[in-house]
Amino acid sequence: QIWCEDDVVFTMSETSLRTTIGGIDIGCCVYNASGPRTGSADALAKIAASSAGAVLSKSATLVAQTGNPLPRYKEIDLGAGSCWGSINSEGLPNKGIDYYIAPGTVEAVCKYNKPYMISLSGLSLEDNLVMFEKASKIEDVCAIELNVACPNIPGKPVIAYDFDQLRAVLDAVTSHASSGVKPLGVKLAPYFDMPHFNRAADILNQYPIQFVVCTNTIGNALVVDADAEQPLIAPKGGLGGLAGGFIKHTALANVRQMRLLLRDTIDVVGVGGVRTGEDAFELILCGASAVQVGTCHWSEGPQCFDRIAAELKQLMQRKGYKSIQDFKGNLRDYDRRQVSHTAKPTRLVKGQSSSAKKAAGSGANPLVYVVAVLLAIIAALVAELARMR
Repeated sequence: QIWCEDDVVFTMSETSLRTTIGGIDIGCCVYNASGPRTGSADALAKIAASSAGAVLSKSATLVAQTGNPLPRYKEIDLGAGSCWGSINSEGLPNKGIDYYIAPGTVEAVCKYNKPYMISLSGLSLEDNLVMFEKASKIEDVCAIELNVACPNIPGKPVIAYDFDQLRAVLDAVTSHASSGVKPLGVKLAPYFDMPHFNRAADILNQYPIQFVVCTNTIGNALVVDADAEQPLIAPKGGLGGLAGGFIKHTALANVRQMRLLLRDTIDVVGVGGVRTGEDAFELILCGASAVQVGTCHWSEGPQCFDRIAAELKQLMQRKGYKSIQDFKGNLRDYDRRQVSHTAKPTRLVKGQSSSAKKAAGSGANPLVYVVAVLLAIIAALVAELARMR
């Protein structure tokens, strides 16, 4: 593809999105997050047929699960220019590990010559170890992503937040006979406090893992339908995980901190709020070697990977970057002289209520009030003169 911008001719072929995750060569650094549109072989094949650089399965449990009652997923419009926000309490609906590693599923994905990764989210450590062994035996499974961001053990907090439990899980997995057969990644919950970043990174650095994924949803949020006076989703009293545009900036912070704190041999994959090539660029700039897409994939379908990859290439071309290695992790320190003129708050965005629009409009220009008052005075004077005549 060739396009012209400001009298400069750009050629798409000059720009590469190639990257590596855990030593796996990936032709495009953008691919799917586990969750939306990943539950069946057909859905996974559609991802593989797109520009996505890899394919990640639905988070699997040892046996199939139907998940929580419906509705359990809702999207929220956060305004023009932002990825839609979403809230979910899915309850890990999936077809079970045996389905995702079955020959038919693996062949449906691998015929497109894309790396196929398996996501594991067992309901117990024992379940995870059984699935880990099963997935490690499948030749065409390229990597395993262990989700430690869900409450897998009854009575215990999210594994990623319980550092003793995190250490115990990594001890068991990395000492298993299947350890080292496939590259191992860990999907993390979002961290918000610097001591937690430091503690998590210190633990992860002690184990032979090849990549981390930052970040899963922000748990136990509540979105209320004011008209119906009830939660937006049914399970757990309406509590669910925030994703999409809600967590973009939290994801950026988690990617940045983990890239600074983890050893260089652990790759970081960013996920959260990616809707455009610019969103992907920001995560890579913060240190991500690859970027996953979840909420946008759900709302737009697998064609989102084609669009986001093309937008990322165009942005790189404008900046003079030929590969993501040219800017990965190169976030600069703040410099007032370099502030972008486009980095200004938007006063009015799509999706605001009518009262918010009125408030925004009334605050936009005080001169409007002055003109309105003068017009009212003039109208009153004209009416008075007409009456006197």
